Amino acid sequence: MTTNLNTFTGEFSYTVDTKGRVNIPAKFRKVLSADNEDTFVITRGMDPCVWVYPVVVWQKIENDLKNLSSLSAINRTFVRNTVRYATPLIYDGQGRIQLTTNLINYAGLDKKTLIIGMVNKIEIWNPERLKEIDKKNMKIDSTAYDDLAEKIII
Repeated sequence: MTTNLNTFTGEFSYTVDTKGRVNIPAKFRKVLSADNEDTFVITRGMDPCVWVYPVVVWQKIENDLKNLSSLSAINRTFVRNTVRYATPLIYDGQGRIQLTTNLINYAGLDKKTLIIGMVNKIEIWNPERLKEIDKKNMKIDSTAYDDLAEKIII
């Protein structure tokens, strides 16, 4: 079986330590391509979680953001809210990353966390907040899921 570089899947339970560090699962570190040099970029998610991108994926996002016109207020706001919390960091010898206080507060991270692979990025969640979001999303019309499923070629 081949390993897909920079592809993250699965869910893992970890804790945030008193210094704001959390482990990146070994499975995720193993699929991080060498050109990332053990570096991730953390930022606010669109939901109340922390997004963790491999630095090479983040660089592509930055390029896309540069192409948005700064003359548009919505574009400026979107770029600002995406990059103002972005922090590049290298995981330590134990596979931990240091979360910023701002991101810990935004995501409501206390002790328990869920680390979720989202294909091209990782999400770090407070399990209770994720449960609330999942419950809310259960109310989404199933035809919307069907429409999305049709876009996936199997």
